[in-house]
Amino acid sequence: MSPHRVTRRDFNATFVGSIAGLSTARPAFAQDTAARVDATRLQTTLMDLRRFGGTPAGGTHRLGYSTEDKQARLVVAGWMQEAGLVPATDLAGNLIGRRAGSTSGLPPIVFGSHIDSVPDGGSYDGNVGTMAAIEVARTLQDRRVTLRHPIEVAVWANEEGGLFGSRAVSGQFEETELAHVTSSGKTVRDGISFVGGDPARLGEARRDRGSVAAYLELHIEQGGILEAERVPIGIVEGIVGIRQWDVTVTGLANHAGTTPMDKRQDALLAAARFVDMVNRVVRATPGRQVGTVGRMQVSPGARNVVPGSVVCSLELRDLDAAAILRFYDAIRGEADRIGDATGTTFAYRELHVNAPAPSDPHMRSIIADAARALGLETKVMPSGAGHDAQAIAQLGPMGMIFIPSVGGISHSPKEFSHPTDIANGANVLLGAVMSADAI
Repeated sequence: MSPHRVTRRDFNATFVGSIAGLSTARPAFAQDTAARVDATRLQTTLMDLRRFGGTPAGGTHRLGYSTEDKQARLVVAGWMQEAGLVPATDLAGNLIGRRAGSTSGLPPIVFGSHIDSVPDGGSYDGNVGTMAAIEVARTLQDRRVTLRHPIEVAVWANEEGGLFGSRAVSGQFEETELAHVTSSGKTVRDGISFVGGDPARLGEARRDRGSVAAYLELHIEQGGILEAERVPIGIVEGIVGIRQWDVTVTGLANHAGTTPMDKRQDALLAAARFVDMVNRVVRATPGRQVGTVGRMQVSPGARNVVPGSVVCSLELRDLDAAAILRFYDAIRGEADRIGDATGTTFAYRELHVNAPAPSDPHMRSIIADAARALGLETKVMPSGAGHDAQAIAQLGPMGMIFIPSVGGISHSPKEFSHPTDIANGANVLLGAVMSADAI
């Protein structure tokens, strides 16, 4: 090793020593910038990414497997190379930038997020975590630090469509999902091919449990708790499980003028009662569970016809998988009673399952230590949104860092996080990656 090359241990000592005395009133990058991320560079790359799908309203429309997604990946791969990483697209369509560690045979420390967006979404969801991960890799390179473990910066494919890339790696992807039509208009099969993967060999993208030394993901909160409580760093205790169904309510379409009110089998009336009932059942038990009916299609949809059929969505989220199923069973029982009262029937088709993922206690601890060294207050909190971290948690210890979202707004062009908060989160990520290298 060159006498000018800094070891991981030397850098870690410098990093912790230089920031231990910081006041929370000062920006995380105000002193000893050599031991921290370059906040200006991070913000520049974050804004530069908006070239691909940026909207006039300030948001981003970059759907998974879209042309904008593919174009952005090429630029991100170039940034990875500048950070000393070797980028490659795996068989599931994930873009992974890798740098070897100093000790052979160790599993990688993986950190990253996604760059695809919802339709007409924001410019921070996923992007902050991805650009911060690249910035951490750049900082290590600038400081000439080589960790014992290999590092991998991950850009997971089509997160917004259902964690497709990360679930393929964790072995939770079902082959039947390849035919799913994504928001880009492509099937998952065609989308994976479009971004450089190989759906015919998708099984080879799967990694074994224990193949990841640690996984870390920085993300905007997508809620308003941190901002309201003026806490700069959230430590995620776990990511909720999500189950989704299509619910079909079948009645009898009939003439609205000639069918008496007491003779109707009105599917929309039954569906309306179903919506109210879901809200009541989910709220009846204390806890942080949520239930949502967010979509409804009425047939035949004419002003002068009693609705004969309604297809609506049902989504349930909670940190406890068993609790989700208990709520589902209770909702089905109540729906049967609605059906009896309205002369309708209810049928259910499960669409999507994301298992709950508690974060690793040791990972929570190293995130807390990294924040404390920066003088940053923290709050342990659940994630009500799904993230790639919950899939990769199947492979190794997972930790997740939140930063405040202004107004609690997300999935909107108005989504925003302050540059100081982004830099704070990236510096916590840097410290956590360094500490994870001791695993």
